[in-house]
Amino acid sequence: MEHDLTTDQLAVAALAVVDRRDLSMRTVAAELGMSPMGLYRYVTDRDELERLVVDHIFDTVDVRPPAGPWETQVVALAERVRAAFAAHPAAVALTLTHRHRSPGVLRWAESLLGVLTDAGFADRERVVAVRAVFSYLVGAMQLEHLGPLSGAGTRALAELHPDDFPHTSANARRALSLPADEEFTEGLHALLRGLTGPESTRARR
Repeated sequence: MEHDLTTDQLAVAALAVVDRRDLSMRTVAAELGMSPMGLYRYVTDRDELERLVVDHIFDTVDVRPPAGPWETQVVALAERVRAAFAAHPAAVALTLTHRHRSPGVLRWAESLLGVLTDAGFADRERVVAVRAVFSYLVGAMQLEHLGPLSGAGTRALAELHPDDFPHTSANARRALSLPADEEFTEGLHALLRGLTGPESTRARR
């Protein structure tokens, strides 16, 4: 007889399957040593399993902003998410699908919105800012694992003939020596410099 499972046990099993990139009701049931029909006692479909995975990872993220300027707070919140997903890169894409329903994502987003609000962002400016930060975070995490600067793709670009692609080949050679942590943080800082706050935004209008 199949024993009762906790939500955490379901999430851990589903995450283990996601790490192998073949999530389904069948594969999660096999991971738990039960029948697929037995799994339907706990979840309705694969979509719910995916949300459990996202929640499980985000539950490990400290959403309390540190002391300091708003830029420092945003960087810290983003870096904590990156660290949480470091061991589970295949789960990154699930945040796009479940960001509106995952309590973990919602708590993190609420904290980010609070930081931006306290910094003076409001209305349209805040909408654009939070969307930009989230887009950078998810995109950067996916690039880091699917196309890292230290990977074969960058090496191939570095080997392009400089007469044909002088800028691309030079840029790739420099990219090979850029650590992933620095790439992420410096890229985020570059984005935040563009989000210069409400006063300068109004001045440009």
